[in-house]
Amino acid sequence: MLQEAVDALMDNGRHGRPVTGAGNRPLKSLSDMLKGKTGRFRMNLLGKRVDYSGRSVIVIGPELKLNQCGLPKKMALVLFEPFIIRRLKELGYVHTVRSAKKLIERREPIVWDILEEVTVGHPVLLNRAPTLHRLSVQAFEPVLIEGDAIRVHPLVCTAYNADFDGDQMAVHVPLSVEAQLEARILMLAPNNIFGPSNGRPITTPTQDITLGCAFLTANPRKAASAKAAEKTRLCIMEDADEVLYAYSEGMVTLHTPVLIKNPDLGNETIFGDATNKRIETTPGRVIFNGIWPKEIGFYNKKAGKKQLGEIINRCYQVCGHARTVRVLDDMKEIGFKYATKAGISIGIDDMIIPEEKGDVVQKAVESVGTVTKQYNQGAITDGERYNKIVDIWTQATDEVASVAFRALEYNKGKAEMNPVFLMVDSAARGNRNQVRQLSGMRGLMAKPSGEIIERPIVANFREGLTVLEYFISTHGARKGLADTALKTANSGYLTRRLVDVTQDLVVTEDDYFDYLIGISINRDMIPIAVREALADTGLLFLGFKIDDWAFRVLFRSLMSQEGRGRRRRYAHVAAQITPEEGRILEPERARRYMEDYFQDSAIDISGAVLKTLCGNCFCNGNRVQAQNGVRVANIGYR
Repeated sequence: MLQEAVDALMDNGRHGRPVTGAGNRPLKSLSDMLKGKTGRFRMNLLGKRVDYSGRSVIVIGPELKLNQCGLPKKMALVLFEPFIIRRLKELGYVHTVRSAKKLIERREPIVWDILEEVTVGHPVLLNRAPTLHRLSVQAFEPVLIEGDAIRVHPLVCTAYNADFDGDQMAVHVPLSVEAQLEARILMLAPNNIFGPSNGRPITTPTQDITLGCAFLTANPRKAASAKAAEKTRLCIMEDADEVLYAYSEGMVTLHTPVLIKNPDLGNETIFGDATNKRIETTPGRVIFNGIWPKEIGFYNKKAGKKQLGEIINRCYQVCGHARTVRVLDDMKEIGFKYATKAGISIGIDDMIIPEEKGDVVQKAVESVGTVTKQYNQGAITDGERYNKIVDIWTQATDEVASVAFRALEYNKGKAEMNPVFLMVDSAARGNRNQVRQLSGMRGLMAKPSGEIIERPIVANFREGLTVLEYFISTHGARKGLADTALKTANSGYLTRRLVDVTQDLVVTEDDYFDYLIGISINRDMIPIAVREALADTGLLFLGFKIDDWAFRVLFRSLMSQEGRGRRRRYAHVAAQITPEEGRILEPERARRYMEDYFQDSAIDISGAVLKTLCGNCFCNGNRVQAQNGVRVANIGYR
């Protein structure tokens, strides 16, 4: 009895059934008081409760600049109270703190004027829980607004993982001059346009903005018929100004093909054409190119999410930080404007069912019948029969998906674009898998155990599911919801452990040149797709991250070479190929140097072995000074 009582006091429920009290609830033990997010450590010692802070629901602020957030006046009045009191005393309106507070409570007109004055140039911090990485807390300059909701710039939503379905954010006011300076230099949103984990732009446009830019830069509109195509003439215009004038007067549409003088003729630009005297383009693309610096050149292609990210990256490399931030705001403006003008919406008629679907399904049914016949004759085992049937239906589903996507692109020969295709093709919203289920076929489903049901769902959502098909579909939906909850808990715990082991990571060396050992992979042994991924993202020691899928294939290549005795040590040759001292190569230049100087590709794996980091490892495109702590920010990279 005494042992049980002591066990219950120390850690109730660890050994056998927990001791319960009134209401049949387990008694709280000493370990329960300490552990978990409600325990003494995380709740009271690590969890801080601060004054001069507040929280509210967030809504979109499309009119804001990247460095701004909309702060409700009634919140700002409380948050900036000490600054208002000081200013009231300086101006002689009050002589004591008590009288100043009474003035603020009465909402006197002078209080609002002073509030406008003290908030200018005073950044506030916005934090969205869960705070998973450093960009979950950013600084903004407050713009006073009416209402109760905080307004947020649309381009910072990716970094915060925020949306506007009821999300809340906490706002904090840095009080001291040092805190304000740190917030402005290190935490201001325009200074955090690249993700710290991989160095790629994190403020890339999404959804509406991507859709607007994709609509603007879509390919020239095709004629509805051959007869109409004969009548259509290519409009020849002098320059971009004439195109814009013609569009404003209604003489051309956004997607009318026009021939204009090449603005990049004879100039070396990133995306421009330096050879042709004239280029065929559209008024939409002329408007789109109006926001980019001249160094970028005339971008005369469709611009989806991936292309926009690439242009932003190159703009930063060529034109610098300040110009890139202005471009991001301009892109937001035209994206929203032309998404609105396009009036894009989707209806059930936009999910076009391909005519070839019936033939593909019939062919698959016949193949399944042949396999079943072989099984009945004893030619194959039950396991072989199952695998063959799953393969047949997987191939059939993929084929239906591809013809469905082509049907959306063709859009029954209409001149206008299919809105579903435009959204998916630009990566504004949705993916090919969803298109397959909307207008192709749902395909194979899995049981809760993970085993694939060999009878597929042949119908799509446009046609509607039978009762049995609907019932089979519920397995996946239920499992998806359960997995989401479980994965969140597991990933949260893993992050806490990663933070614990990385908190002492400090940059100790300028570079690894003296003692680095890498691994050489013969170029011919690497699959072409992986070689392209290497060229696109650069090498790890050049400050860029190799995509996970590429790394897995590379790892397999390494193992196969090791088995053949081809693995050998390779001296670090980054010093030989880096043209300027201390410069991190951009992907394009990395590719050129690899082609010119390398027969082998050196992969830096030493950072994981040596308990140290060099200044080039921090993957944000800039060298980090020695003795700087990188800690948690480096988790995503390593």
